[in-house]
Amino acid sequence: MINNNKNKGKMRKYLLWVTIALSSLAANAQTKTWTNDPQHSRLGFTVKHLMVSEINGRFSDFNATVTTSKADYSDAKVVLNAKTSSIDTDIEARDNHLRTADFFDVEQFPNMTFISTSMKKISAKKGILHGKLTFHGITKQIALNVTFYGIVTNPMNNKPTAGFQVTGIVKRTDYKLGAKYPNITISNDVKIIANVEFSPDK
Repeated sequence: MINNNKNKGKMRKYLLWVTIALSSLAANAQTKTWTNDPQHSRLGFTVKHLMVSEINGRFSDFNATVTTSKADYSDAKVVLNAKTSSIDTDIEARDNHLRTADFFDVEQFPNMTFISTSMKKISAKKGILHGKLTFHGITKQIALNVTFYGIVTNPMNNKPTAGFQVTGIVKRTDYKLGAKYPNITISNDVKIIANVEFSPDK
């Protein structure tokens, strides 16, 4: 009976220690917000033209933030905003056409946004990012592949810098983009390729 009481006492002390340790870890877990470095970040896309070649483009004016409390970004919350008028395919006439109501209608819909809803980790450096993509007045749930390249100290500013590549496919017909242009002219599948560097705000 005495031994049982001693064992129970030890168990209570152990559980109390575990509770204190977990509480301490939770208190020390700091949520940080990381913002993309515009000079070393690119939000790009690729479409097929006439089914025989690929045209590359990008949105030159965008900002993205990642909020996380974990070193592996498994709890990351991502918010991105891009100015649709900043579309750039290296051909001025084509870019002006893409800004019209035939495509992005930038006067009526000046922003493209992505807000993540969850991150599923599939390996140490790879994950699937789920979220809502909104542009052209339409919001759709999409999934993107994420590769985490790691964190280094940037020698130019001595700040931590994290690198990611994000890829995926968006169907332009889901957003009624270029509705009068068939798939044989411009592919329905639009490949997303984003390479982004982030640093913490503080």
